[in-house]
Amino acid sequence: MKRGIGNYQIGDAFEGFVLIKESIKGTTSNGKPFLTLMLRDATGEIEAKLWDITGEDEAIFIQEQIIRITGEINQFRGKAQMRISSIRLAQTTDGVHVSDFIEKAPVEREELMEKLTEAIFEMKNPTIQRIVRAIIKKYQEPLLLYPAATKNHHEYVSGLAHHIVSMLKIARELCQLYPQVNKDLLYAGIILHDIGKLKELSGVISTTYTLEGKLLGHIPIMVEEIGQTARELKLEGEEVLILQHLVLSHHGKAEWGSPTPPLVREAELLHFIDLIDAKMNMLNRSLDKIKPGEFTERIFAMDNRAFYKPTFE
Repeated sequence: MKRGIGNYQIGDAFEGFVLIKESIKGTTSNGKPFLTLMLRDATGEIEAKLWDITGEDEAIFIQEQIIRITGEINQFRGKAQMRISSIRLAQTTDGVHVSDFIEKAPVEREELMEKLTEAIFEMKNPTIQRIVRAIIKKYQEPLLLYPAATKNHHEYVSGLAHHIVSMLKIARELCQLYPQVNKDLLYAGIILHDIGKLKELSGVISTTYTLEGKLLGHIPIMVEEIGQTARELKLEGEEVLILQHLVLSHHGKAEWGSPTPPLVREAELLHFIDLIDAKMNMLNRSLDKIKPGEFTERIFAMDNRAFYKPTFE
């Protein structure tokens, strides 16, 4: 793929292959069926409408299919949308594969694992270190593969590990500025806070929520995982309780998904580090798609704001 969908501008013509991330059937006001397709490649994604569909269209243009389309990038309600002119399924002779269309973290898995290992090695508290080491060993393979979310931030291959390692870098600097912070506790909270997403989310391609994810959510899942790991290792003490609190409170407020607010210094810091990294990931990726002097599309997770890219450096 020479040019990714994320690099196209409003008014550009498009011709090429994309992956269907999601396909939803709808009906127009006059009763005609259509499909809303979320299309993606390794550089981004875009919504498209396929009008006046047949039963065959509905059956073949489904999630995780590669298609070849021609069309034009239009704007609808402040967001880019593909107007499809022609569409067909990819064929074996086209030489394209699903892996070609999946966005990946800008850091190799080996480096991400190395940074995680370094952080665990620095821990001095044996209880905290043993719990974190055991959980990472148990979930290492999916941790290095899964995204951090279905959308908004780090929603790409190795996104979860990339998010954790980026947070660890922020924490390292803050621990130098605020030496009173318990580095073991903060590092452990960062590493563990989202690992419940390995059970909450379905995987890498067309990521959705699992039944366990819908009914429980990654926070309760991880709180139970920490408790179970501690029992298996025959570990007791306040460290286990505080680690569970860090995970339980890392969203900050009840309306944001945390059953309890941060009540420990390191829990408060974890919450803000999580916010910083998630927001910067969203902003950087949106700003990378536009030229200086332009505004990004409205970013729903950033209060639906559009951000301006200054013309000077």
